[in-house]
Amino acid sequence: MKIEQPLSSEALSLDLAFSSCIPFTVKDHIDEESRSLLTDLNTWQFTLTKWIYFVRENPQLTCPELVRTNNSLSLGLVFTDDSAIAELNKTWRKKNTPTDVLSFAALEGDFFPPSSAALELGDIFVSVETAVRQASFYNQSLGQELRWLVSHGILHLLGWDHPCAESRSNMLTLQEELIKIKDQMPSNKSVKLD
Repeated sequence: MKIEQPLSSEALSLDLAFSSCIPFTVKDHIDEESRSLLTDLNTWQFTLTKWIYFVRENPQLTCPELVRTNNSLSLGLVFTDDSAIAELNKTWRKKNTPTDVLSFAALEGDFFPPSSAALELGDIFVSVETAVRQASFYNQSLGQELRWLVSHGILHLLGWDHPCAESRSNMLTLQEELIKIKDQMPSNKSVKLD
């Protein structure tokens, strides 16, 4: 999959509802970078804005037209524990077990956004306990695992899915591309943090 650089110079405003949880069971396994990622709204607001911007400005990538044309967006990011995510997984997916990340997209089906409010994308839930286990299993930092899981979640909110091997491969490739994006937006682009 070849991905081009974004084209537009439109500002993008992201209203991020952020909730943090560092479960007692893993607090001793969390380094300073990961602690910062788990508690800093501004870091995620900036990172998610960059990722959304990258996807929406690449015409080859799947993205709802409402996201491409709306410069005021909103979403929720919740870091939680295995117990809470297992309850969500049981309620919404009928799977009575914890999982690493769940996304609840607001733009599925017939959706008519209010004319004056930010466009709601949905919510991403990440189990910190599962992320700690997976980071250890994949021999990577917790920070890398958190970025991987949140990038997966945001792609689901932007209309991506992986019902087959090819779509899964494309989605994982795009996740890798998103994570590589550095801390700077292209010089002619602007980001508004609410």
